[in-house]
Amino acid sequence: MRTDSNVNIQKVIKSFSFAVQGITLALRSERNLKIHFAVTVLVVIFGFFLSLSTMEWLFILFAIGGVISLELLNSALERVVDLVTEEFHPLAKQAKDMAAGAVFAYAILSVLVGLIIFMPKILSLLF
Repeated sequence: MRTDSNVNIQKVIKSFSFAVQGITLALRSERNLKIHFAVTVLVVIFGFFLSLSTMEWLFILFAIGGVISLELLNSALERVVDLVTEEFHPLAKQAKDMAAGAVFAYAILSVLVGLIIFMPKILSLLF
């Protein structure tokens, strides 16, 4: 006999499964997301090597999560726009460009956060 809580748990598990499928698909098919994940691996390795503080890790993790989340949204929006029209339309281009701009703006912010956190530690190792 199934209870309401079992059904709800199954729905939650299924929704997580869809989310993982979406991330996996994006990682396989989206060049920029592959680049973001490669940089993420390097940042995490350097973070452990340089013994980041808890607060520094929080900033780094929010930067990483923000860029990856925006890249996933950008990819989803591009697919929806492509689904709606195969022809060139100025509004479709603007929607894609604006979504890409959001990723770019957050990526720049993330690089600045990384520089603020990592540069003093790297400089202290060198000098």
